[in-house]
Amino acid sequence: MQLDFSFIIPVFNRPDEIEELLESFSLLESDAKFEIVIVEDGSTITSKSNVEKYRSKLNISYYYKENSGPGDSRNFGMKKAKGNYFIILDSDCILPKLYLKEVKASLQKDYVDCFGGPDAAHKSFTNLQKAINYSMTSFITTGGIRGHKKSVNKFQPRSFNMGISKVAFRASNGFGNIHPGEDPDLTIRLWDKGYKTKLIPKAFVYHKRRISWSKFYTQVNKFGKVRPILNVWHPKTKKITYWFPSLFVICLFVSVLLTIFKISWPLYLVVVYYVIVFVFALIETKNINVSIKSLIALTIQFYGYGMGFLISIFMLKIKRKTPQKAFPELFFK
Repeated sequence: MQLDFSFIIPVFNRPDEIEELLESFSLLESDAKFEIVIVEDGSTITSKSNVEKYRSKLNISYYYKENSGPGDSRNFGMKKAKGNYFIILDSDCILPKLYLKEVKASLQKDYVDCFGGPDAAHKSFTNLQKAINYSMTSFITTGGIRGHKKSVNKFQPRSFNMGISKVAFRASNGFGNIHPGEDPDLTIRLWDKGYKTKLIPKAFVYHKRRISWSKFYTQVNKFGKVRPILNVWHPKTKKITYWFPSLFVICLFVSVLLTIFKISWPLYLVVVYYVIVFVFALIETKNINVSIKSLIALTIQFYGYGMGFLISIFMLKIKRKTPQKAFPELFFK
């Protein structure tokens, strides 16, 4: 099968990021044919002038549309694309030189209609970015769900680094209007239609995540709220592991409370876990500052996700509200 790739990149008020990403495109080492489709999602600070700098080097199409969210913007880009296999990236990503070569080789060897790749921290990233990356991707913190498992059963690609064939896109109608959560929703619907997904471990991207601690909390809190919604829509995909961050939060509160009654051993177990995370982070990052910040990131991630998950369960199961009425901020109209 001849693979013609179309990179679909929605962007919202991030012109500098687009320029960094396009520069990494210009350095790719691959003989694969590809185009780049930039979709400006109602930005007030556009990236048009940044895109123009690369028109002589790269095959780029640029579109401006009214703001309708990343999922709809990706669908818009895929409808405009000329290739037969789409690769979706976030604007805050940077591609390693061998990215497309790894994707092409993997698909030619074992073709699937949808794939995902991991994310990594570039050496130029800030300590905060590296700490958040570690907390989000480490096996000891997330179980490797974002692509750091050696063996991933029915991998759920994430839309910061995700491929989907034109055939599968047309069959599924692409992304829905929920955000975040639009990527696992699409993946599950593809499974229901018989399409296969896989992880391509070597097809990683450097994911910058230009966020503060407060923005990181907002992000993971939304992730927590979305998961019970996906469980309602796709009940066959429920897993006990989705409860782990909430259970961690509950155990942490109980452990602190028990110290009032001079029962300290549960809190000691929590401390031991934090020590293990710190040691593993130090081994991987070789940076004590990043390792300390990783503990902050871990706490924010578990607490934000866990509380969002519990709130969502309460709103959907106890108060019996529909997802759209319970959390209108998660849906684009």
